[in-house]
Amino acid sequence: MKSVPNTQLGTLVADWPIHMQRAIELSSSVWTATPNPRVGCVIAKHGAIIGEGWHAAPGQAHAEVVALDKAGKSAKAATAFVSLEPCSHTGRTGPCCESLIASGIQQVVIAALDPNPAVAGSGVEQMERAGIEVYHLVDFEQKARSVNAGYFKRREEGLPFVRLKLAMSLDGRTALADGRSKWITGTAARGDVQRLRASASAVITGINTVLIDDPFLTVRSSDLSISDEERKLNATLIERQPLRVIIDSQLQTPGTARILNSGGLVKVYTLNEDIIGKALADNVEIIQTGSCNKRVNLQFVLESLASDFSCNEVLIEAGPSLSGAFIETGLVDELILYIAPKILGSDGKPLLAITGLQSLDECQGFSVQKLTKIGEDIKLTLRAGQ
Repeated sequence: MKSVPNTQLGTLVADWPIHMQRAIELSSSVWTATPNPRVGCVIAKHGAIIGEGWHAAPGQAHAEVVALDKAGKSAKAATAFVSLEPCSHTGRTGPCCESLIASGIQQVVIAALDPNPAVAGSGVEQMERAGIEVYHLVDFEQKARSVNAGYFKRREEGLPFVRLKLAMSLDGRTALADGRSKWITGTAARGDVQRLRASASAVITGINTVLIDDPFLTVRSSDLSISDEERKLNATLIERQPLRVIIDSQLQTPGTARILNSGGLVKVYTLNEDIIGKALADNVEIIQTGSCNKRVNLQFVLESLASDFSCNEVLIEAGPSLSGAFIETGLVDELILYIAPKILGSDGKPLLAITGLQSLDECQGFSVQKLTKIGEDIKLTLRAGQ
């Protein structure tokens, strides 16, 4: 495999970056392909695109196969641009490498190697042994990784990508003094949260939220603020419910909780040692964890979600204590903050329960990645540690 920066591309392949950019755009056509990566593929010949595709959902055809089907016999001697190294193993579908080889493709250009140990360069080796020239466009590596931040983190670090969602007033409050909070943000912002849930492998909350708010934490397709085209592309995701996760150290979750009775699987992580024989519902699994300062070990929870349940990205929707704990332990990768143009007063409920900071040097920093207006509210997207 030859690694090539854009500056070293000759005039005969000057359109390669255009086709790779298109492949990466196609990989983003759906919100998630969890537990698989999102992949896009473009097949070009004599400068023209003759086939393109993306991986829509687990069990469905991979991007390369979709693009090859569209290209047909014209794929012979063409060039395939793939946002991630083609797979070389058999899972729910066959190896994409074999499909590319059988098509007569002459060249394959990738943006990144697949970190999956079952692939991890073997796809490249298999194609090169068959006589296909393989190129790595290094300038697209970061773009390809960002589309699959959770997949790369799970494969390389054994942890999912962690996204924390919070909503607050202008004065940093989440509810009135008596706890009333419906609704701080408007309809558009709440619809955007539904999309975050639909994109997540799992949604994490705490026992206090379960006991006080009794949420469903499901994807409500009727509340999604999306276009008809986006709804069509993500039809299977809209009907899918992410795994729901409850952090419940003393195992206080009642069997009547709506989160347990709203469809989909639920995992409850607890410190309680008396879990044998206990059952909340058929769809619920209780998992005992180790403690960290007498609290559920959040690192263990994330490692378990990655290794045991193949979660690429998780969304935290919790109260100030659990949200603060995730931030304090440095486990949050991205913070999504919805700000409503309202004042709730100094006796309102705080955004986070973080105390004991002695200097500004102890504060965890975030960098603003994006600021958008959603309805009457503001959405801030921030990355941790930058």
